[in-house]
Amino acid sequence: MKRFIGFVKKEFYHIFRDKRSLFILFGMPIAQILLFGFAITNEINNVEIAILDQSKEVTTQEIIHKISASKYFNINQLIEKESDIERIFKKGKVKAVLNFEKNFSKNLITKKNAKIQVITDATDPNTANTISNYINAILQNYLKEETTSSLKAYKIEPKTRMVYNPELKSVYMFVPGVMTIILMLVSAMMTSISITKEKEIGTMEILLVSPLKPNQVIVGKVFPYIFLSIINAIVIIVLSIFIFKMPVYGSFFLLAIESVLFIITALALGILISTISATQQTAMMISLMGLMLPVILLSGFIFPITSMPLPLQVISNIIPAKWFIIIIKAVMLKGVGLQFVWKETLILIGMAVLFIGVSVKKYKIRLE
Repeated sequence: MKRFIGFVKKEFYHIFRDKRSLFILFGMPIAQILLFGFAITNEINNVEIAILDQSKEVTTQEIIHKISASKYFNINQLIEKESDIERIFKKGKVKAVLNFEKNFSKNLITKKNAKIQVITDATDPNTANTISNYINAILQNYLKEETTSSLKAYKIEPKTRMVYNPELKSVYMFVPGVMTIILMLVSAMMTSISITKEKEIGTMEILLVSPLKPNQVIVGKVFPYIFLSIINAIVIIVLSIFIFKMPVYGSFFLLAIESVLFIITALALGILISTISATQQTAMMISLMGLMLPVILLSGFIFPITSMPLPLQVISNIIPAKWFIIIIKAVMLKGVGLQFVWKETLILIGMAVLFIGVSVKKYKIRLE
């Protein structure tokens, strides 16, 4: 029994000396519960909306003020004409536009009915529905607070219109997200074990003494996987179009270029993981646990980022999948060109360069 107790004590000592084991045991559960607790929510907060007030009366200003005073909406801008609505939606920041009809107050008094058109970006149908319901609830609350017993017959009628996905098909949301997850995880995992595999099978020494420069080794590791990942992307897009009837309103060429850029970014991230990992097991663990949860929860694929706490919103900016989902939805569903997604494209380029640069530096350190 004493021998068994001594053996158990030894195992405890080994675990507590291994910082990676401690991180897996205690760090990962804490990180997961925090991510799931804060990121998974059906509520919306701080959603950017625009206002088209064709009436410009006291009543409409009171309603606008009530909407902006809630924690659910931020008024991004006031627009002057209906032709501006499509341009605003294509930029991707505004998720809804409230269009007040002309003579709003007059219609409310004389006809006892006034209309507000609620136009939502339905590329994310769940969020679009939630926005519409929240606005309707605020309008009903306004009527309840403002009307007197003699005005109970008055009614403000919101007319909802969903743009880019009028039928609210969930496949329009899931296909871009699933495509992003597959390309991110498969690409990163394939390359994350490449250099660690060389170490384990003993061929790293050959690379270390070879005349190849570090940048040539890194690019050489990434290059073959680019073609394999491109085939993956083509298969996903073809299945999306012909099986799930996913539309592509934008340029196929732009979609292809952006997909290749994201693949290169994911592969470069995998190489970076590979250079800092000692074993294939460690590399796989980092790829799966370190990428899967952030990609699913912090990319805006399922849950709106604006509804998350500010720290998670900041962290989401370093997730490449977030920017690719914005691009792919804009190109496929909104039909936009590069002029609307140039910022996200530059961010992905910067990330790819950063990951490759750090990988080369880490590889140089190992050469010393």
